[in-house]
Amino acid sequence: MNPVTRFAQSRLAWLILAGTALGLELCALFFQHVMKLDPCVMCIYQRLAIFGILGAALIGIVGYKNRFLRFIAVLGWGISAAWGLKLALELVDMQTNPSPFSTCSFLPEFPSWMPLHEWLPSVFMPSGMCSDIPWQMMGVTMGQWMIVAFSTYLLALAIFMIPALSKTR
Repeated sequence: MNPVTRFAQSRLAWLILAGTALGLELCALFFQHVMKLDPCVMCIYQRLAIFGILGAALIGIVGYKNRFLRFIAVLGWGISAAWGLKLALELVDMQTNPSPFSTCSFLPEFPSWMPLHEWLPSVFMPSGMCSDIPWQMMGVTMGQWMIVAFSTYLLALAIFMIPALSKTR
């Protein structure tokens, strides 16, 4: 087994994925609760996409030796990262091309059986506007940084997907 396959099928690989997702979630909560930057509904949806990546990583941590569980984890990782990238691109488009006809909603549209914004409002209740740009680092907005983050997750997935799903010996 080559080193990339060995790493892709290791618990360490999934721990790194979980650590980066947890780090992004903690950053989001720091921005919201310490820096008092209000998240918009698109930010909340991106936060949920990161939670999806974290959940996939946890499946990978538990089932890293099982090919089927690695498949489920890789699938969750891919779906969450692609959805997050789509959301980040939409948010940046709203911010760079503001239009009164293209706005985001004030409340998240979670399924009625899972109203996360009611269960845990301190994490999932939006209070900001999508067109606002409350923070930048090196001239790059938070939405643009999330494009980088989700693109990086997808690039890592492209590199590790085949090795992670290959048969173990």
